[in-house]
Amino acid sequence: MKYVIILFKLIVSLTILNVWILRVNKSSIYRGGDSVDLMSEFMSYGLSINIMYMVGAAKIISALLLLISIFFKKLESIPLIIISIFMIGAIYFHFSINDALIKSFPAALMLLLSIGIYFLKMIYKV
Repeated sequence: MKYVIILFKLIVSLTILNVWILRVNKSSIYRGGDSVDLMSEFMSYGLSINIMYMVGAAKIISALLLLISIFFKKLESIPLIIISIFMIGAIYFHFSINDALIKSFPAALMLLLSIGIYFLKMIYKV
């Protein structure tokens, strides 16, 4: 089970880092509304550029801490909570602008994996 938890941490962390560092200026079928990049996606939700930068910084730091928690287990709770809260927020904003359900899929998956990490750690005490 230890390796499943590590795999989940890698998927969540690397997905968030990919979106917020490598794909920030690229389009995706998962972007909200008719957005072509992350900035226009935040604008579709009625959020400012400053909010985008704050969310991005929090997500990047949380993803990095989650990666580090593979080796230092005590670091995992806070990034899991932060990531889960942001994924709930992402799902909410997709629904708030009547996006197709598929656009919420990545956020829902990251939320489920984050919750999965937490519960697998509790159940298997690893």
